[in-house]
Amino acid sequence: MPARSFPSLLPVVWLFCLCGGLSSCASLLTSTVIKPAIGNLQQQQDIELVCEGAPAYLLMLDSMLVSSPENQDLLMTATQSYSAYATALEECGGTNQRIDAMAGKARFYGKQLLHSLLPIDDKGNNPNFDKNLAKLSTGDVPEAFWGASGWLTWILRQKGSPEAIADIVLIEKIMARFLTLDESFQGGSVHLFFGAYHAAKPEMFGGRPDLSANHFDKALAISKRRFLLTQTTYAATLARTAMDRDLHDRLLQEVLAFPLSSAPEFGLSNRIAVNRAKRLLAENYFED
Repeated sequence: MPARSFPSLLPVVWLFCLCGGLSSCASLLTSTVIKPAIGNLQQQQDIELVCEGAPAYLLMLDSMLVSSPENQDLLMTATQSYSAYATALEECGGTNQRIDAMAGKARFYGKQLLHSLLPIDDKGNNPNFDKNLAKLSTGDVPEAFWGASGWLTWILRQKGSPEAIADIVLIEKIMARFLTLDESFQGGSVHLFFGAYHAAKPEMFGGRPDLSANHFDKALAISKRRFLLTQTTYAATLARTAMDRDLHDRLLQEVLAFPLSSAPEFGLSNRIAVNRAKRLLAENYFED
């Protein structure tokens, strides 16, 4: 079936590249194979297939980037792919060591993708960061968003390490800029970020449950409730913090009832959301 075909062309393409030279085929592959492949990856509903088939694809991206390390199209694709693979591995029972490694690659490529817009050194320093951030335009949103998202994939695996805490300050600034540039990008994901961000902070440390709910509701409205990770994150963070069982269960039941075929652009993330909804309900969080 076409939906299961994204790894099948890789051996042929790989042979072509080895024979013709990686740098000479980067542009051709990006337009004819790489971009369609990432679109196919994002639409997959078979998580096991992603976990089994993606490594060959990721290896090809790594090798092409060795030859073309500043190719923004390749960097964006690698960032998206490693972020998706790290998330899928959590559903496939991957080891923490392997998931952390994939999240690390997502951060590496994400920061490389951001570098032309928001250059940051290895210590997280950039004296002109705020000025560069203010210069971003709507056209910069895809690169900046996916770069920040790849970086965030790693941060979420760090469980509050000092380095991650320092990094999240920069991510928050980048995400805040998206609110003015294009709040609807990727199904309102910037609002999803701030919904979870404000829900995770205790009120005594500046947490704002009211702002969290506002951002979650905006994300739901922008995506027309089709991007199901919004519902599961809303339930797992704010609904639990507020001890709102009705909201919690209603959001998760909505995910389970959603026809996945009606939102193919979110196929992989929505399948992951369904799995998470089942686990969250099974935890019986509100039981005495």
